[in-house]
Amino acid sequence: MLTKILVVYSSVLTTVLAAFMLAGSVAAKPQTFDEIDVRRINVREPDGTWRLVISNHARLPGVIVRSKESPPKDRPYAGMLFYNDEGSENGGLVFGGHRNGKGEVVDSGVALSFDRYEGNAQFVQLAGVDDSTNHIVGLTVSETEATSTRRRVFVGHDKEGVARVSLMDRNGRTRILLQVSPDGSPSLSFLDGDGRVVNQLGPNRPQ
Repeated sequence: MLTKILVVYSSVLTTVLAAFMLAGSVAAKPQTFDEIDVRRINVREPDGTWRLVISNHARLPGVIVRSKESPPKDRPYAGMLFYNDEGSENGGLVFGGHRNGKGEVVDSGVALSFDRYEGNAQFVQLAGVDDSTNHIVGLTVSETEATSTRRRVFVGHDKEGVARVSLMDRNGRTRILLQVSPDGSPSLSFLDGDGRVVNQLGPNRPQ
């Protein structure tokens, strides 16, 4: 009797293992959902390398470099984080905004940024931030090195409504400034290394 039981048990176990092996060899079928609620989605390569995270504020990860995560920081936003082929963070799309205990709007805005390889310095950023302490609306292009980041181009407008295009030298100093004020007055200024205007063109100045 015992022999028969062992034979049956062995047959069932073999069948189950064969079924698992067959299931593992078949590619997963795409699933369709009408609606799904999640707090975080991780996208990884087959070897586990990070490629994309979509997360709420509470579960946004710390900085990840080569798939190793640093302790989480209190990043005041939710959104998507991008990772390169080596599993290192290299940009993201983030957004947030709320009122603090004083009723002030803080951390309000959205930003799309791309980072330098092997560094958390942003070399391209498209941002719209407008709260009680910051007003950044525009496109910023920066030049980055291992220890510093310097803005080279800015296209946007300031809190007073002045639209501007700023071109900076490699030290981050504005050298050409194209502006249009809220009343529609345009100007083109050329500056020296100390920030002084050395020449300016506009409707009220001679060509």
